[in-house]
Amino acid sequence: MHDHPALILMALLIFGFGLFSQKAEHFPITGPMVFVATGLILGPLGLDFFSLHVSSDTVKIVAEITLILILFTDASMIQFNKLIKVLAGLPARLLLIGLPLSIAFGGGVALWFFPQLDLVWIVLIALMLAPTDAALGQAVIKSPDVPLNIRESVSIESGLNDGIVLPPIIVAMAIVTDGTQVLDGTNNWLAFMAKQLILGPIIGGLVGLAGGFLVDKAASNGWMEGAFQRLSAISLALMAYAAAELFHGNGFIAAFFAGLLLGAKTPAVRERIQEFGEAEGQLLSLFVFLIFGMLLVPFVLPYWDLSALIYALLSLTVIRMLPVAISMIGSGHDLKTVGFVGWFGPRGIASILYLLMLIGTVGVSGYEYAYGVVTLTILLSTFLHGISAVPLCQRFKQS
Repeated sequence: MHDHPALILMALLIFGFGLFSQKAEHFPITGPMVFVATGLILGPLGLDFFSLHVSSDTVKIVAEITLILILFTDASMIQFNKLIKVLAGLPARLLLIGLPLSIAFGGGVALWFFPQLDLVWIVLIALMLAPTDAALGQAVIKSPDVPLNIRESVSIESGLNDGIVLPPIIVAMAIVTDGTQVLDGTNNWLAFMAKQLILGPIIGGLVGLAGGFLVDKAASNGWMEGAFQRLSAISLALMAYAAAELFHGNGFIAAFFAGLLLGAKTPAVRERIQEFGEAEGQLLSLFVFLIFGMLLVPFVLPYWDLSALIYALLSLTVIRMLPVAISMIGSGHDLKTVGFVGWFGPRGIASILYLLMLIGTVGVSGYEYAYGVVTLTILLSTFLHGISAVPLCQRFKQS
């Protein structure tokens, strides 16, 4: 893939969609839909303008940086000292009851549909398809037609569930890449996982606390310009990741905890950090959606079959909506609201990034079918949730 055409394409897409982005909020068209469709048209399935391997280092690096920034930014939206208060009510139900049930249901249905897959891959499919992506239904988050508590609940769920499922995904990936040690019961693998899951949060939390505190102090003393306050988002996220990896902790978990324990308390400073993280995260996310349409879909298309299609549809409906309904029992919400929240659990950027991370770690040979199931689910979700967001929000107000 030549750099100049790719850069021009990306720049044109960002600029072109940006010109109409506010208008697009009132129509059933989203940025991810546009970028995935462009990738499909310009990739091997269409005009075949670009050639890039799905397991290339470039794709892996872009995916990792995007995941690091998204985890940091999403976590920074929740102030740690107010976490319990924020989670109270519907978000707690969705994260503590709905999410585990979705994973359990997703794994159980996958075990029924795909008996040819190893159990660890059944678990990975369920885990990768558990996190939701509010960006695919952005109209829901911004729509005044939807009650504020519902919008906040969907947003909080989407912001936190990707960080919650990350540790078990890491454990499952470790089993795939080093299954013999697990079976032998040696202590090496257990020690490795202990470092990953303990040092990551500790180191990330320290970086977030200290880094955010220093940014706060420098800004209050007039030493630090607003532009550099914004740039500290990517700096702190990458520092947390790198420091954790240096000491054999997990960098992705560290980035999440750096955002969760961010030491910047001044509202204006914190907002600048979050604004930059959101903007850069959106830019990288759209690029990932372009890669998804251009590379992942053509790569796994030959492995799609009726079982994969049925599972994908069930994943977006029953596997998501039934756990949400169970989690909302006794919450006082009517069936209309339960159905609305259950439907708007789109699978998007987190699922893609975990998929790319898995491909970069374990390779592609022999695992194509599992990748295909996840990819098909994300593809359907991108368009079904994107198209339905605006009209269903309008119906929510009318009903």
